[in-house]
Amino acid sequence: LSFPIQRKICWIQYAPSFDNVIVVVNANNAMELDWVDKYEQIGAVIFAPGAGATGFEALGEIINGSVNPSGKTVDTFVKDLTETPYYNNMGLNAYTNVEDLKEQIAANDPAYEGSMGFVNYAEGIYVGYKFYETAAEEGLIKYEDMVQYPFGYGLSYTTFDKQIENFKDNGDTVTFDVTVENTGSVAGKDVVEIYYTAPYTNGGIEKAAANLIAFEKTDSIEPGESQTKSFTINKEDMASYDSEGIKISGGGYILEAGEYTISLRSDSHTVLSEEKFTVDEDIDYSKDGRSSDKTVATNQFEDYARGDFEQLSREDGFANYDKACGVPEEDAYVMSDETRAAVEENVFGIYDGTKYNNDSDEMPAMGADNGLQLADLTGKDYDDADWDKLLDQLSFEDMATLINVGGWQTAEIKSVGKIATSDCDGPAGLNNFITKAFGTAYPSEVLMAQTWNKELANEIGVSMGQEYVDADNYGWYGPAMNIHRTAFAGRNFEYYSEDSLLSGYMAANEMNGAATKGVYPYMKHFALNDQETNRCSFLLTFASEQTIREGYLKAFELATKGFEGKAMAVMSSFNWIGTVPSCANNELLNNVLRGEWGFVGMVETDYDGSYGYMITDHCIRNGNDLMLGFNSAESNKLTDESATAVLAMRQACKNILYTVANSGYYADGNPATGMTNMTKLFVMIDVILAVVLIVVDTIVIVRWRKKKKSGCKRIIKQ
Repeated sequence: LSFPIQRKICWIQYAPSFDNVIVVVNANNAMELDWVDKYEQIGAVIFAPGAGATGFEALGEIINGSVNPSGKTVDTFVKDLTETPYYNNMGLNAYTNVEDLKEQIAANDPAYEGSMGFVNYAEGIYVGYKFYETAAEEGLIKYEDMVQYPFGYGLSYTTFDKQIENFKDNGDTVTFDVTVENTGSVAGKDVVEIYYTAPYTNGGIEKAAANLIAFEKTDSIEPGESQTKSFTINKEDMASYDSEGIKISGGGYILEAGEYTISLRSDSHTVLSEEKFTVDEDIDYSKDGRSSDKTVATNQFEDYARGDFEQLSREDGFANYDKACGVPEEDAYVMSDETRAAVEENVFGIYDGTKYNNDSDEMPAMGADNGLQLADLTGKDYDDADWDKLLDQLSFEDMATLINVGGWQTAEIKSVGKIATSDCDGPAGLNNFITKAFGTAYPSEVLMAQTWNKELANEIGVSMGQEYVDADNYGWYGPAMNIHRTAFAGRNFEYYSEDSLLSGYMAANEMNGAATKGVYPYMKHFALNDQETNRCSFLLTFASEQTIREGYLKAFELATKGFEGKAMAVMSSFNWIGTVPSCANNELLNNVLRGEWGFVGMVETDYDGSYGYMITDHCIRNGNDLMLGFNSAESNKLTDESATAVLAMRQACKNILYTVANSGYYADGNPATGMTNMTKLFVMIDVILAVVLIVVDTIVIVRWRKKKKSGCKRIIKQ
């Protein structure tokens, strides 16, 4: 990161003839940019992440003023990345006392990558602007000394005036309008950013001083004109998750009594207008749940994911900052006996799936002749009785194939009339190196998010979805929606933002756009895959449940609950959540995703490289249905033919079949028995064109022969 910055500095130092300099930063990760203040020649900085195939054609138009920029940052730009609260808790923190276990894993699985380490999310909920705004309020830092550009910051060639109007407390909701007036001299768009501040009790449930709760992008507003945006905010969306049992035993969401502030800001730090409302008494959602929940949210991960580390707390003005955010102590690198025992249960060669078996389970039918085709189930409810009849037609081998052959595809299963399908990467456009199907290179998700424009995200989804359709591909490995926890994460270009709410709404709109074309998105990587270092090699990710839910699951939750399509999918992640692999995490994939959020569809692994822990039997027994591989690893073998194991296979197959049946593959009838209506249309057009060409060719040949014969007669006469 430092080399190109240093090169720019040198270029400026040795080019004094340039009085006006614009710095264009073509990067997807937030960088240290405080050096721009040291050079008076620099009049502007344009942060331009990956712009796709044609995005940079707009750069000249922005610079010459013919286009008025309206983007906002999606990360906090700090002056010194080494002074961030996450800096000492990222990358590879290798355990020092597990050599024998590593040797055992390597002996059973040659794909094992040889490392075993941990990462502690020691900063808790205080990621990005949520830390800097809170730390400044508590007096831990001087904001201007730490932050170069706030989250949600961006300049324009015009100016805007905006304020909250018509604020009303409706009991369960608050409503208000924001009128945006263009007070400058040129037309432009603006972003309305709404934040909330919840009442905090010293030593109580952790809460940030500023939390993005809503946003809208205006249309282009002419000078002197204005536009009004209306907002309705559910109070339950401002509830905090109490995982530590401060007020709720067993965990749950709670809206604590006290004064709440709704603020309109130009960025996370600059307040323009605010209103307040009061909650008279605590509202405990651990009893009946929030209105958007299918089942009540309670602690799912705390027992094995919390970890034995000091978590950053706002208590007494972040008094524990140095201890929580410093270098982990030496004993942290020594895996405890309890952790080791839990890890070993999930290791290939040690894992024993029979622990899940239940003698009371009844063996389902297999290989039945019920005369159903998958197309017969298109559009039917997930709980329709015909699903059981269709699943009865699958053999053990059918199920094993459908589950294990998921590398950029789903397999053909003739017994139920299921065609083979194709799935493609990725978040920035159609890209399948297996089938050689490639489409437009769209901008990175960072640039998409910098628009803060939900409607534009939807348009991107529609456009990208059409390219998938044109390639006869309806499975989309995207969007990617992990969090920019650190500026050093290797895949920040593929994720939207440091903020989960911004990420979730942008993703939901992009997914809904693609779904109009029959595409089923695989939102990924679920979950806590917020670094690339050691991600495939036993990366034990430890965090409190409040941190997990409020910071890292929230984007997936918003996207799931906001999805308007019929068919949907999820890609699980390589890393572990505590001592349980994400790809075989029942609490994550069943209790939260399907139970609390109401997800219906299939879950697929990230690339099934086995790696010593990606075990098909383990995955399907815990809510992961499809293996993104080619049935080539020893860990893919499904040998347990007990009723419990077969029922798990059957459930996984149902989820896969349901998703495919409700996608564009089956939108025009049964592709397994003939051509779709669209294909018939294309064939008809081709036939008509062929007939027309034949007729034209015939006329031309006949005329040519007549002309040639006439010419020959003239020559003979002469």
